[in-house]
Amino acid sequence: MVNGIVIPIYDNEPITELQVEKLEDYQAVVGGWIEPVDIPALGVTIYVHEEGRLLNLPFNSRASFLWWYFVPEARQRAMLVGPALLVGLPNRSGESTNVPGWVVELLTRSGVWRVEVLTVGDPKWYSNQVTYDDYFEALVWAMVTLERWSAAEDVRIVPVSADEVTMEAEPPAA
Repeated sequence: MVNGIVIPIYDNEPITELQVEKLEDYQAVVGGWIEPVDIPALGVTIYVHEEGRLLNLPFNSRASFLWWYFVPEARQRAMLVGPALLVGLPNRSGESTNVPGWVVELLTRSGVWRVEVLTVGDPKWYSNQVTYDDYFEALVWAMVTLERWSAAEDVRIVPVSADEVTMEAEPPAA
């Protein structure tokens, strides 16, 4: 059994954990033949429907933005459609492994995030006060910033500390 995460098509559907064991389990999640998309930086493989684009399956924004953020060469070239199954990268035998625990935490637990930007010619990371309660929302804004702001050289998503969240929620002293 391999521990995985299902990323549904629609943003209002929750991301869930499940266990998969055989090919039919993978196929049941994606709705047909599977195609792997590796994200080495996270230690995961995303499985999607191999013919999803031909079948006009809906765009999976969460899976796509996750892929684009961690695999820059995929940006502006392809998108992921249909439900997605996230498992750990294959082992030496080619068999899937468990999703790393920290990735499960990152994608399924609540938190507060901020997007930081590295501008051209400046080694310092900058951010504003905008925060996101959803990691995937922060991913979208990180990619939009990189796409739309010509001075942006790179972006990163960082957790906001509990102290910062409390300070942001309190009105300024008069």
